[in-house]
Amino acid sequence: MEGKIVITCACTGAETTKAQNPALPVTPEEIADAACEARRAGAAILHLHVRGADGRPTQDPAVFRKAIGLIRAKCDIVVELTTGGAVGDTADERLRPVMELEPEMASLDCGTVNFGDEFIVNTLPTMRRFAAEFRARRVRPTLECFDLGHVHASRILIKEGLLEPPYHYGFVLNVPGSVPYSAENLEAFRRAMPEGARFTVMGIGKSSLPAQYGAIACGGWIRVGFEDNVYYARGRLATSNAELVERASRLAREAQLEIATSDDVRSMLGLRR
Repeated sequence: MEGKIVITCACTGAETTKAQNPALPVTPEEIADAACEARRAGAAILHLHVRGADGRPTQDPAVFRKAIGLIRAKCDIVVELTTGGAVGDTADERLRPVMELEPEMASLDCGTVNFGDEFIVNTLPTMRRFAAEFRARRVRPTLECFDLGHVHASRILIKEGLLEPPYHYGFVLNVPGSVPYSAENLEAFRRAMPEGARFTVMGIGKSSLPAQYGAIACGGWIRVGFEDNVYYARGRLATSNAELVERASRLAREAQLEIATSDDVRSMLGLRR
């Protein structure tokens, strides 16, 4: 489906708070509303984190199940669960929602990453375990890469037969302590992935808008949302996740690209029906 671009919305994340943007969706009901508003604005995929009753990030499958049920009752957006979780989560905690819920897609972090003043550990044995569980359940991974070495680490999993095409990468750039966004860095990531793989560009903070332009320029897909950036412009908070998706859709259309639907994504990535 050449000429189509996929937009992902990461509407909540694990680190963003209502103090940073009061419009942040945190309850399952708020998340479902935000997801389907984003779908109407042009997003085909929802990258899903959830929060507990205290507003803190959780990997409790029951909370994911409730949010997914509410989303499914309202719209057809592809739901991609996080297995990155939050800083401090164990590998067992991070993987549990995928094991119990078997979503269409889930993120798979491809290496250990500095995360501001903290870090998230992903060793090769952990990556192998996650990839094997994904494959057994026919869950399509988004191979999240925060560092160029992560792209090369993903190729080890491919060589070992733990990942099957079509491959979908998520290049996460501008996380504090990791690789900053630049056109040169994005191109290095792109060149390192297997031929024919798809990729989504995620620019964190002030790099969000430049990363969208970069993705369009080099044939990638786009991710936006409050997980990545809570501002619409300098000094002006976004009013909703949908507002960020609407702009991404407009940029893509101005580049003469068609906005992919959720069913387009299911076809392009060979998702389980």
